[in-house]
Amino acid sequence: MSAPLLFGPYGAGALAHIDRFHTAGANALWFHGFDKRAFTQCQAKGIHACVEFKTFRADFDTHPELIPIGADGKPIRYGSLVQGVCLSQSDFLAETEQHLLDGLETYAPAGIWLDYLTYAGWFETPEPDLQESCFCPACIAEFCQSTGIDADTPREILGHHQQAWTRHKCERVAGFAARYAGLIRSLRPGTIIGAYMCPWLPEEYNGALRRIFAQEYGLLAPSIDVFTPLIYAHKSGRPMDWGRTFLEASPAFIPPGSKVQLILDILDYPDSLEQTARSAVPTWGVQVFGGAGIFESPGSVRTFREAVEAIRKQFTE
Repeated sequence: MSAPLLFGPYGAGALAHIDRFHTAGANALWFHGFDKRAFTQCQAKGIHACVEFKTFRADFDTHPELIPIGADGKPIRYGSLVQGVCLSQSDFLAETEQHLLDGLETYAPAGIWLDYLTYAGWFETPEPDLQESCFCPACIAEFCQSTGIDADTPREILGHHQQAWTRHKCERVAGFAARYAGLIRSLRPGTIIGAYMCPWLPEEYNGALRRIFAQEYGLLAPSIDVFTPLIYAHKSGRPMDWGRTFLEASPAFIPPGSKVQLILDILDYPDSLEQTARSAVPTWGVQVFGGAGIFESPGSVRTFREAVEAIRKQFTE
């Protein structure tokens, strides 16, 4: 589909500043879940309401049955920010889908960005703890049935069938993306479908984008209108031009016709935004996580507006 260029903050906290959105060049707000208050205020102010929809993330302390099994046969190590659940947990998956259906029946968002659509891990850190998963008996059986490979232990799978295992995981994630996209397009035609992505290039961390997180752009492209890598430079120990570097590298691994829209972090503002606006490959709009901070001063508002104008200009020249 032809998705419009959307610019604005992520986080319902920015609703306190919604009267300043247009002055800043912001025309969209991203917020968690189907938030009635956010929809109401966005509609009143002519702002595109975009939902961040949680897929494969849960509180493991409350629901330990959702913890993926690692290559050692034990539940993976995890902290407060881990994403990715065991994809054989059918009750959890059914509940997630029902949340999506309930929201679609009640609201008409401009866009829905699928979040945590990955296998287990976390990448917003300079030193990620990358663990192979998910090796519960049900997930191993599903792998064997889908591929025709006879392997019943993590050691055998990773030792002799690593490529098939990685491909299988990527196909599994892409299958869920197709399922969710089909529901969205059926119930709310014209809704933009986005996906928040691990921000690594395909070769980084020994191919962890696919090998660990099971995100493959080519497989996801039929379902996703806009890919949104999380460019959180300070948190990840990266330079402020990381977004620009990603964009300029992206034609080598993102399918032609797919749109890339960065989400930047307010902790990196304004440096990362100004670098992004200079990219030779432009971002298809931009989000700013914690973006209420954009509106803290006239100078900050002006900086955002100037970046928006510079990015828009690249699509009209």
